[in-house]
Amino acid sequence: MPLMNSKIYSPDPVIWRVSNGLTAYPDAHEYMKNTALGIATKNTQEEVWLLQHPPLYTAGTSANPNDLVDASRFEVFETGRGGQYTYHGPGQRVAYVMLDLRKRGRDVSLFVRTLEQWIIETLGEFGIKAERRCGRVGVWVVQEDGREEKIAAIGIRLKKWVSFHGISINLNPDLSHFGGIVPCGISEHGVTSVERLTKSVTFADLDEALERCFTSLFSPVEKKT
Repeated sequence: MPLMNSKIYSPDPVIWRVSNGLTAYPDAHEYMKNTALGIATKNTQEEVWLLQHPPLYTAGTSANPNDLVDASRFEVFETGRGGQYTYHGPGQRVAYVMLDLRKRGRDVSLFVRTLEQWIIETLGEFGIKAERRCGRVGVWVVQEDGREEKIAAIGIRLKKWVSFHGISINLNPDLSHFGGIVPCGISEHGVTSVERLTKSVTFADLDEALERCFTSLFSPVEKKT
């Protein structure tokens, strides 16, 4: 049931939008910026947008140029989100989260922890034990041999206390595409996917779990296409 006593929870419905196919990153970025501005200044409804991108790299505000191992592999986009280099591409579920923290406690640390919890609870529905790691952004799994690998990333930006950018979960992407960067500046750990851990999860399954867990932690949703 919803965590009604949580500072991050709001009873106001959030638009829940799922796009099919691949969405060009510049188009998504422009939409996010405009929607966040509308939420901040015009009482626009909050929104979560689920999509996939064509293969690309993005650079956050802390990106180290040395971590771009192969700049010719895919197009690279400079973006204002926090964090370093990350990969987006087919088989990865991206969720852009445009929420108003002015009515959600104005607590950035709590917001990030709740985004992590959203991922952890979603993956838990498929029997995947995902965990936080102190000093390492994102969500991680421990393999049977003890190796820790990243399964989901988080990168947000706040403007006038409204968030944009969000999370990404590796469902079944080509993991070799991460080889053109040092993901999030962390070279000593690898990346993994839901497919590598359990073969039976579809995008529809993942999206339904994301919706259930979001409504528990953040808000009820109002579906739009």
